[in-house]
Parts: sequence; structure tokens; C-alpha cells
Amino acid sequence: MTAQAAARFTLIAGAGMALLAGGCAPPMETSVKVAGLSSPPVARQIPEELTVHGDTRIDEYYWLNQRENPEVIAYLEAENSYLAGQLKHTGPLQQKLFEEITGRIKQDDESVPYLSNGYLYYTRYEEGGEYPIYARKKGSLDAPEEVLLNVNEMAAGHDYFAVTGLSVSPDNKLLSYGVDVVSRRKYTIYVKNLESGEMYPDAIPVTTGSSAWANDNQTFFYTARDPHTLRSHKIMKHRLGRDAGDDKEIFYEADDTFSTWVTRSKSDAMIIIGSGHTLSNEYRYLSTDDPDGSFTLIQAREREHEHSVYHVGNKFYIVTNLDAENFRLMETPVDRPGKENWKEVIAHRKETLLEGIEVFSDHLVVVERTGGLRQLRVIRQSDGAEHYLAFDEAAYVASPTRNREFNTTNLRFRYTSLTTPNSTYDYDMNSRKKELRKRQEVVGGYDPGQYHTERLWVTARDGTKVPVSLVYKKSLYKGDGSNPLVLYGYGSYGYSMDPSFSSVRLSLLDRGFVYAIAHIRGGQEMGRWWYDDGKLLKKMNTFTDFIDVGRHLVEARYTSSDRMFAEGRSAGGLLMGAVANMAPELFKGILAGVPFVDVVTTMLDESIPLTTFEFDEWGNPQDKTYYDYMLTYSPYDNVKAQSFPAMLVTTGLHDSQVQYWEPAKWVARLRAMQTGSNPLYLFTEMATGHGGASGRFERYHKTALEYAFILDLMGMSE
Repeated sequence: MTAQAAARFTLIAGAGMALLAGGCAPPMETSVKVAGLSSPPVARQIPEELTVHGDTRIDEYYWLNQRENPEVIAYLEAENSYLAGQLKHTGPLQQKLFEEITGRIKQDDESVPYLSNGYLYYTRYEEGGEYPIYARKKGSLDAPEEVLLNVNEMAAGHDYFAVTGLSVSPDNKLLSYGVDVVSRRKYTIYVKNLESGEMYPDAIPVTTGSSAWANDNQTFFYTARDPHTLRSHKIMKHRLGRDAGDDKEIFYEADDTFSTWVTRSKSDAMIIIGSGHTLSNEYRYLSTDDPDGSFTLIQAREREHEHSVYHVGNKFYIVTNLDAENFRLMETPVDRPGKENWKEVIAHRKETLLEGIEVFSDHLVVVERTGGLRQLRVIRQSDGAEHYLAFDEAAYVASPTRNREFNTTNLRFRYTSLTTPNSTYDYDMNSRKKELRKRQEVVGGYDPGQYHTERLWVTARDGTKVPVSLVYKKSLYKGDGSNPLVLYGYGSYGYSMDPSFSSVRLSLLDRGFVYAIAHIRGGQEMGRWWYDDGKLLKKMNTFTDFIDVGRHLVEARYTSSDRMFAEGRSAGGLLMGAVANMAPELFKGILAGVPFVDVVTTMLDESIPLTTFEFDEWGNPQDKTYYDYMLTYSPYDNVKAQSFPAMLVTTGLHDSQVQYWEPAKWVARLRAMQTGSNPLYLFTEMATGHGGASGRFERYHKTALEYAFILDLMGMSE
């Protein structure tokens, strides 16, 4: 364990108790009252009246949104110290869990190389390294290695370090990439000469980190973020050697409910600018040979018209929901791209969601979802011949991955399930031969035959059938309700929570836990309607689905209410908050990560990152209809005096997606209203954001803390 990691573990285990032990404690007249190791800090209540539509809400913890206020920082640190003190006795268990989890990870690991423009690119890790090394070899794996970036060296001296958007120029000589050292997702783009190793003086701050090169090898396009709202609002053009302040604005997204992005087409012939939000988008294109030219609009945005574009030769393929709830595939000439020229290739199907396509010079791979499972359909463009890839398991995840080459018959795809480790395959689309290139190694040994996975269908209160995926260790499963169980859910943004493998999860399964995923409405597992039935004025379905699944698992004796735990993160944390209010008796404990719980206040504040972009997900509370509906489920607004389950709530001080003060306020209010004796804990990572720690192993300290919290509640010390 590194010194930094050891220090972090010590904090969580409870050794650094200065705030509660004496001299460093905040004075009593500040926002925090310290009553000793056995009592939680109490946030001072300063009532703030928030009035909209003639309705006044009182937020007694509104002041906690002052990130720079020393009293706020003192409160968060006091919460961390209280948690450390209360779980100090789990220190050995946390250490054991951390070593278990990281011990299953192959330290000197390497990805399967992929071919791009004559080079084989891969990512590798060295023994003890927290960060990746990005490298390539020219033409053959026998060629000398060229290290693009050694992130371990770059991250030295930083508490947080993230690299994104690696993009190599068409002549293979230059690398652009983005760096974030704060975890606010404001990346600075840098350029490196891959031949000499020289770092160019070009440095472009406050971007998404990604860029798209033109064929002159001197020009690239990138996306700038608004420094306050963090909305991706401008596409800029940069020419090497020029000051970033002189970069030309190519496109400005004036609608603050939209975000914009730029990318290079897989065909390498086009620079594509996209702009969109939840229900609408539009695209523009420019030849990569003409960086000073003007972009051409493909199809103007229309309300509730979603589409995506893929370039092949003299046409674009368009995946669109135009007159097609579950989307259909169209094609259109490059020189006449508007929808009046769109010609149908694959028609809309009621039972099948068309998620997207992967394009090759003579093949299309269509990613579809039927019955909650993803399928890969291969179509040869020259003669229309088609077939589906066959998969044996009842529940699995399959998806194309790292297919950078356009002129090839080889499809690379990823396959996994709750019992099958992540696997990378190459598949010849003509011969239909499949080759396993790599399967995730679980260090120490793993036998999938020892575990069992199931797929259930639970009838929700309105009669809807909700799919549920489960996994458990055969030898430890009793079937009499005595097994502990973790029920995971998300249910927002149309994101499907597919049943994939996790070596981390083995630390629960090998202790007799059942792990279940509730594929609730708000995701897209069952098609587009599944998403539509779990957002806006139907959002309540997400919460009731989860509760109904939990009750079924108890009734079917997979577990019992005094042994079941709920887990969700971000928008899944909103789910946890709603469930805690609506059915607190159903769960022994709740893990809520970076939870979006103060829905109404956040959605009323358009200065907060992401707010305007999400009106079509949650609704705009400036409209009284949505305001009233949000108030029926917003976790923070619906906390009432009752006995809540034990909860561990985690957040990051620099979170740009769910601001830290939402979980901080929520825990404070929960504590004030708790009538039972179950513990309520808040843990704030003071140097990270929404995704947590940036190191490869470092992040698992928090996982060990979460698992120890659960195991401790079950009376397990090993």
C-alpha cells in the first residue's frame, strides 16, 4: 500500500480524530456542535424561505451550499471524523476487504491492442501503479513500444488526477489530451510531440478534454465549457502555436438546455459537431481536408426528435425516433442530408429498441435490445445478408468496443454476465469465426460454476412486469430468507443497468450475500417506453418499481427485511432517498452515493451545473405542474419524523454533477427527524468529485468502507 493510500485508510478506520478530540474542534458558536465521539455533529439550523408559485418551503440547512465557508468545511470534516470514530472497530475488516478487492486485480495488466492508422494501441498497468500507461507499437506487437503517456509520473504530487480524450493526429506524430486535477471536469488540453517527446506550449483550459484533428495535422476542434455552469457551450478551433485566447469560435450553443460536442467520424472523412439535450439534437459536418471551411447542417433540431449520424462513403446513416418510438435506421446522401431525403433501411419494431450502430466499409453492426437483453445484428452492405451473434447465457451484456478500423471485416466486442468476467472477442463478420482475445483474470482463482445467476420478472403494483437479475454463491444460498441481499437500482436517463461481472462483488457473494439488480422504469431495458414511463410526470414509477421488487424478494424468501440493503448512486441516490421516505421498514440499510436528493431547489437554480440540460428529464419547476409533482417525491422535501434505516451517504467536495451540499443537507435533516436508533453517516471525499478517487486501487478504500458498514450491521467482523 502506498503512503498516500495508507494515510487515507487510517482516516477512514478512525485514527485521525483531531476534530473531535480537542484543540481543532470548531467553536460552539459556529455551525457545528461537537458532543464527543459517541454523538454526531449537529448542523446549525438557519431557516431560509424559498418561495415559488406562492408556495414557501423552509430550508434550515440552505447555508451549507457555501463551499468556501470555513464553517462548512469544518462541518464536513466533523462528519468524517464522527464516521471514523463510529466505525473505528471495523478498521481491520476494512483493511481485509481492501486487500481482498485489490488482491483480485491483476496489477501488471494490459488491454487487448487495437489497430488504428497503422499502429497498435493499448493500455497497461505496472505493479503498484495507480494509473495507466498509454502506449503503442507500429504495425506489429514485435515492434518497439512507444509510451504516449505515463500517467503515474504525471500524477505525482496531485491528490486527484484524470486524463481523458487522447487523440492522435492523422500523421501519427502529435497527441492531444485533457487533464483535470480538481475533479470538476474542467479539463485543460495539452499537445505532445510523439516523435521528440516535446510538450508544446499550447494549453487550453476549461474544456471537455476531447478534440478532433483535421487532416492538416495543425488544426483541431474542441469543446469549451462554461466556467460556472460547466455546460459544454462552444466549439472552438485551435491551430498549433497560437495562443488559446485567439482560438476561433466555430459554433455557439445559445439554448442553455442543450450541450454541444465535436468528434471525428470513424470514416476519418468528417468532423462532426453535435448538439443536443434529452429530447432533441442536431448535427453539422465538415470535411477533415477543409478545416477552414464552413460546417453544413444535416437536419435542424425539432422538439422530441432524437437522432444520431454515422458517415459511410457518400451517405450518412441516421438512427432516428422520427415516427418510431423505438428508433429506426435511415440513410441519406451526404450532399442532401435533410430528413426529406431519408430512406428507411431498418423499420421501427414495437418490441425491439434500436440502440445504435457500428459502421464498417462493408458491414453494419446493429445494436438492438429485445426482452431486456442486447443483441448484435451483422448486415453485409454489399448484398444485404445478415445474421445475429449467438450467446448462451440467459442474462448477459454484449457490445461493440474499440472498433477504430473502418476497412475491416473484424468486429471487436465485449461480453460479460453476472458470472462471466469481462471478455474481449474478435469476430470475423464474413466467416463468422469468433476468437476470445482476453478474459479478465481474477487473481487468486475464480470458478464461475460456484455461482448461480437468475432472471426474475416481478409484477409491479400497476401490473407492469419488471425484470430483476440476481447472482449468489450456490453453496451459501439457503432460500429460506436468511441470506443477506443487496438490491441495486438506478432508473434514470434511459441508462440500462445491464448484468455485468464484478470481481469486487465477490467479497459479498463469498460471505453469503445475494446481489440483485432491479431493472426499473426510467432505464431503457425494455425499450424506449420503459424510459418514458419513468421520467417527468411518471417518475414515481421508478421508486414504486424498486419497492415492489424489494417486497417480492422478501416474499420469495431470497432475503428478509432485516437482511436487505438498498444501493444507488447519483440519480440512483435520488432513488435511495425516495425509498427511504416511502418504505423505510423494507431495508436494513441504505448505501447512497453522491445522491441527487434536493431535486426542487437544484432544478430551480439554473446556475448549478447540468440543471438546464435536465429539464426534459425531471421537468422545469418554474412550471407549477412540475413543481407540484417534484414535491411529491423530492427526498429532501419529504423527510418526516420516522425511523429510517441505517444509512451511509457519500459525496465529493468538488462534485460537478451532484453538488456536495445536497447529501450534506439531507443527512442533517434526516438526523433531526430520525425517531429510531439506526446510524446515519456522511462521508465527504475532500479532494474528489462525482467519480471519487482517481487512482486504480485508491477508489476501493471507499468500497471497503461501504462493505464494512453493511457487514457490521449484519454482525459480521470477518
